[in-house]
Amino acid sequence: MKKIFYDGNFITLENYNVEAILVEDGFIKKVGNKDDIFSYKDKNTELISLEGYTMMPSFIDSHSHFSGIANGFLKVNLEGCKSFNDIQEVLKKYKEDHQVVDNVWILSDGYDHNSLIEKRHPNKELIDEIFPNNPVVLQHKSGHVGVFNSAALRFFNVTNDTHSCNGGMIEKVGGSLTGYMEENSFLNYLKEIPMPSMDNLLNAYEKAQELYLSYGITTIQDGMAYPSMIPIYQNLVSNRKLKLDLVSYIEPNSRKVFFDTFSNCIRKYYNNFKIGGYKIFLDGSPQSRTAWMRTPYVGENMYLGYNTMDDKDVEDVVKTSKDTNMQLLAHCNGDKAAEQYINSIKKFENDIEEIRPVMIHAQFVGLDQLSDLKKYHIIPSFFIEHVFYWGDIHIENFGYERASLISPANSALKQHILFTFHQDSPVIKPNMFETIWCATTRKTKKGVILGENEKISVLDAIKAVTINSAYQYFEEDKKGSIKEGKLANLIIVDKNPLEISLDELKNIQVLETIKEGVSLFKRN
Repeated sequence: MKKIFYDGNFITLENYNVEAILVEDGFIKKVGNKDDIFSYKDKNTELISLEGYTMMPSFIDSHSHFSGIANGFLKVNLEGCKSFNDIQEVLKKYKEDHQVVDNVWILSDGYDHNSLIEKRHPNKELIDEIFPNNPVVLQHKSGHVGVFNSAALRFFNVTNDTHSCNGGMIEKVGGSLTGYMEENSFLNYLKEIPMPSMDNLLNAYEKAQELYLSYGITTIQDGMAYPSMIPIYQNLVSNRKLKLDLVSYIEPNSRKVFFDTFSNCIRKYYNNFKIGGYKIFLDGSPQSRTAWMRTPYVGENMYLGYNTMDDKDVEDVVKTSKDTNMQLLAHCNGDKAAEQYINSIKKFENDIEEIRPVMIHAQFVGLDQLSDLKKYHIIPSFFIEHVFYWGDIHIENFGYERASLISPANSALKQHILFTFHQDSPVIKPNMFETIWCATTRKTKKGVILGENEKISVLDAIKAVTINSAYQYFEEDKKGSIKEGKLANLIIVDKNPLEISLDELKNIQVLETIKEGVSLFKRN
């Protein structure tokens, strides 16, 4: 069936003006002036007036954790907690409302020690008071650290004699476990938590897709897939449960089992699912003071955060990526982690452009390192909303001048470096217009302008979550702009982002999300 959209504003990201577009069989068939496009209509054509609203390409999520968002619907949400007492009250209410029985795992996330009155992480005793007979995890908002209670520690057989994993800390006070862990130690145990029932998971994954759609996103990412997730992927794919295009990035060491299971999904879609490449972590997060830096944190003489992989291991993964022609995403928040990734890629620079390596977050990538990103064809995907959500914390941890250089989008733009933006959801909601607002204003929660020189235009910010992200996925010929021959992945929004004040950007509402010509979301 044909559809013609008209009587609105069109942001195409291409070099032409448009009054109407023709969509047919999931593709954009024609763009042009209204009279020309209407000449293609027949009795089966649906005419859709935009009623003055704005149509633009749908958003492309360049980095998030789809499964993390889905699992979030099965977790206790601690985002609103301002104190240890608040955490206990939320856990207590969950226990009462859900009539929790003993030994069932309780998963919770969203707390941020920076926002708590106590300004520190909770401990296992705090959780044990509410759940003495259930294994419980409190996952930090960053996703990289958290707290297990006593029952959970027993489940994992973690004792006072257990040593930390490489690149991760298991906290002990006076030789006794507090339950708090960081990075590899925390993440490795997190992977061992039993999966919920398949019915509950499928319902949660459906809700996660609806969330992305409500923000105008039609291509999404699972930014770190583990073998334990294979059964849910199989169910989603075989039963055609995926409405959106899902690109999954896997642990390099798990590639054989993924490749054997999803042989028809390697770098190509099958029932909207593909394996896009590998993902590694090279450090932690700046707000948790675990990002690996070249110079110390404020108030520290020597502490630089820490790495999670040795140089040789990173080099081996880069070589594997190159040899298997698979893209590599590397989590790098600190400039030392960025240096490690760059140095590893330098060793295999010939033909490395073909795999389009990505530096995820690139928070504190140094201005002096940008030339290497360009030279070695590394795509920085900036978590630009750190400016708003944790900018004030970064000023405390790094000082104003150093913090002002996080996510140096304008500096990258000046060097003609292609970059993307992301939200690392579920760390924050996948709100693309809030991201665009942040990139153009760089305001912290306290209203501080953090990096005046790194502000970019609204148009460049839109490109970072559309056409640039399409390039990151090797899909620039199919997605990211309104152009004849591309997929009809489109959104209708209530305001034209190019014609309103910057502070209005974050309040733009997605009215409708269309994937391959089919409307999948409409706001009531």
